[in-house]
Parts: sequence; structure tokens; C-alpha cells
Amino acid sequence: MTAPGAPSGLVIVDKPTGMTSHDVVARIRRLAGTRRVGHAGTLDPMATGVLVVGVEKATRLLGHLTLADKDYLATIRLGQATSTDDAEGEVTGGAGTAGLAEQAVRAAIGPLTGDIQQVPPGVSAIKVAGQRAYRLTRDGRAPGLAARPVTVASFQVTALRRHGDLLDVDAAVTCSSGTYIRALARDLGQALGVGGHLTALRRTRSGRYRIEAARTLGALSAHFTVTPLAEAAAAAFPRLDLTEDQARRVAHGARLPAAGLGRDPAAVFGPDGALIALMREEDGQARPLAVFVP
Repeated sequence: MTAPGAPSGLVIVDKPTGMTSHDVVARIRRLAGTRRVGHAGTLDPMATGVLVVGVEKATRLLGHLTLADKDYLATIRLGQATSTDDAEGEVTGGAGTAGLAEQAVRAAIGPLTGDIQQVPPGVSAIKVAGQRAYRLTRDGRAPGLAARPVTVASFQVTALRRHGDLLDVDAAVTCSSGTYIRALARDLGQALGVGGHLTALRRTRSGRYRIEAARTLGALSAHFTVTPLAEAAAAAFPRLDLTEDQARRVAHGARLPAAGLGRDPAAVFGPDGALIALMREEDGQARPLAVFVP
């Protein structure tokens, strides 16, 4: 049920560790007084940082925001592999890292950078024949997931710390949507022959939304506000201002001649500044992807 006057807009949440992304959505539903809430880009329970949440009409932006590239700060523990590729799983193997030099770590990161083929973790939300991979894995039917193309634009080591036979690697990663940092940790450990898993992860940027703009659930509980729909769309997408006649046509689902915006979604606004729609250009025309006015 929607409460009268439930706001439409985005909330940039600084997700705490130990909560699922769905847990955060449930909390925002209570604060906003509506069930029409969703999120863009899932964070694992262990991870913290930027989670973009849409309320009411802004949920229609989320599918397009999910595709944005992202920044992470990660800690990878070399010397141990786990069943989930992160610290929440059971240790399944590993080897000592005493002889592992920093130069070797940096060299192994090279093939994990750029346009790569990445096999997602077995414990993930990817669907296989209509079932989530993590459910199949927990039922003892671990699926053979196919490698997928992802882009790791940057994978930089920022610090190394030794803990006995283990080596912790702090790294900053910029990557495309669909990249698993857990899989990067796993693959780095495999490349070095010692095993590896993720022990900490913080998302510091999702598209144009940075951690500096994120608010904790505590702060939102004390004072709940959203970034209004039009403002959120203008910040996230290229902007196109329409004439009154164009705005009226688009509001009814009509197409417009292409304006040179490219194939990425653009936010189009009426003369009064109201968000009319998201549009995408193809074949010489701009067609509405989502219309927001009645």
C-alpha cells in the first residue's frame, strides 16, 4: 500500500555490513510509507557502501542505473580459498604466501584487467535454468557457470599486509556492471597458486553517485528525504529539453527525430522543468523507454 504523498525519487544509501540489499529496501519501504521501492546493483551482505534505492516512480530508473560502472575498495586475502570466494564461506584450500613477492602479485593482476571473461561465483544470484545459482550450490548441485564478458578498467594495489602465511592485498577497482569482485579475488589466488578470497568490500561509486552523497540508515531514520525524481534523472543521464509540443507528444509515447544523444538513455524535460521520459536514440529516432507524466 502507498501512503498519501509518498515521495518519488532516489535515496543513496551507505549500506552497512551484515544486511542484504533486500533488507535495505525493506527499511526504506517503512521510512517512505510505500512498498514501491527497489534498488540498482546488489551488494552482498558482507559489503558496504553505495546502494542506489528508488522510491515510487523512480523505481523505473533503476534498470538503467544498474548498468553503470562502479568503484570499489577491496581487501583480498591470499593463501586461502573459500566456498563462496569471500569470508562468509568455509576454507576449501590454500597455500603459504611467504615466498610471494609484491611484484608477482602485481604481475598476476595484469591479465585480470581490461576486457576479460569472468566466471561468476557459484554462490551468486545468477539464474541457471530458472533457479538461482546459490540455491543449486547449497543443494549440492553446483552449476557450471559460463564465463561472461566484463570490463575491469582499473585494478590497483594500494597496500599489502602479511599475517603469518597469509597476505592481505588492498585494492581499488573500477569495473563494469556485472563484475564480481569476489571472482577477481578467487582468480588472483588461483593465478598465484595460493588461493584467494575477499575479506572486505566497499562500493564508493555507482555511476554518478558517490559515497560522499550516501546516507546511513540511521541518518535516514532521523530525517527521511529523497532526491526528487527530476533532479535524480538530470544527475544520472544526459539531458534534453523539449518544446511544449514535443513534450506533449512524448508524454503520449510518440517518437522524435534523433538529436545526437547517442544510444545511452537520456532524460527529457518539458519547458516547465518536469521530467517527461527517458529516451534512447536508434535508427534516426528517439523513442521513450519510460514515461513519467500522466
